[in-house]
Amino acid sequence: MIPERALAGRMVAPIGLGCMNLSWAYGDPPPHDEKVRLLERAIELGYDHLDTSNIYGLGRNESLIGEALADRRGDYLLASKTGIVVKDGGARGIDCSPQAMARSIDESLARLKTDHIDLFYMHRLDRTVPIPDMVGALARAIEAGKIGAYGVSEWSAAHVREAHAVHPMAAVQTEYSLWTRQPEIAVLETTRELGIAFVAFSPVARGALGGELGDDPAFGDRDIRKGMPRFAEEHWPANRALIARFEALAAEAGIAPAQLALAWVLAQGPHVHAIPGTTSIAHLEENFATLSLDIAPATIAAADDLINQATVSGPRYSPAMQASIDTEDFA
Repeated sequence: MIPERALAGRMVAPIGLGCMNLSWAYGDPPPHDEKVRLLERAIELGYDHLDTSNIYGLGRNESLIGEALADRRGDYLLASKTGIVVKDGGARGIDCSPQAMARSIDESLARLKTDHIDLFYMHRLDRTVPIPDMVGALARAIEAGKIGAYGVSEWSAAHVREAHAVHPMAAVQTEYSLWTRQPEIAVLETTRELGIAFVAFSPVARGALGGELGDDPAFGDRDIRKGMPRFAEEHWPANRALIARFEALAAEAGIAPAQLALAWVLAQGPHVHAIPGTTSIAHLEENFATLSLDIAPATIAAADDLINQATVSGPRYSPAMQASIDTEDFA
């Protein structure tokens, strides 16, 4: 059994629920009543850390949580984010100016039907705003009781340190999985040293390690994986071969591939959390059951040796997407 871990002043299960794909990102989201049932089932199972953002479905994801779980607000730590904006014409940008964040917090509170967000992230680094100004705005929101703590997403170790020196930071959220190892360059150790929780999003490698993508995955136009290099035809066959070996390793251990992927993430430090997302109640249950498994360290080590930065084929993002990321990257 993996015990609870600290996050934003609260002890929570180290597997939380990333809510993004209930509203956006991986194809068409499920019908509304199925989304509500999944969120209700998550609380029944013991999920007590839900992660959303104002940009997921352009506010619809926050509204979904507010509608489905308003009467269960005390049962979970609520995390949301701000900073990614949609400009005229549909292009995305970043705005973490104090005025924009103050407005965004109020809008998120209204959609979430609450007066308090436990953990509020800057979704990306805004290179046009001084870090003391950004952090100062969130410190004022903490003082006003609108948010409990702040975090950042996809920030470099140097900028995490700079922000933490202005006001203590509660969490850093970054993509982290067996096949995405950028946090190991500097951020993972920095968060451990500073006593900051590390929250891994896409810990099952955007479904690649979930045991369900075959030799030729068909992604629709509404699926963001269609534009990600590792799923493209020049890289996927090599990655699929690695994944087949990974799936065999999980089967030999008597567990699901996603459970091995999650167990590996949580084994990287006692300050590490994982927030897999899903639209399937069966997968929701399977993911949370990872916490009760006793997986041999040798199996986790074998997974680490099999899928890592040196063995995976292709970068995680296209150059255009990578341009918005501050987290250190491999050469």
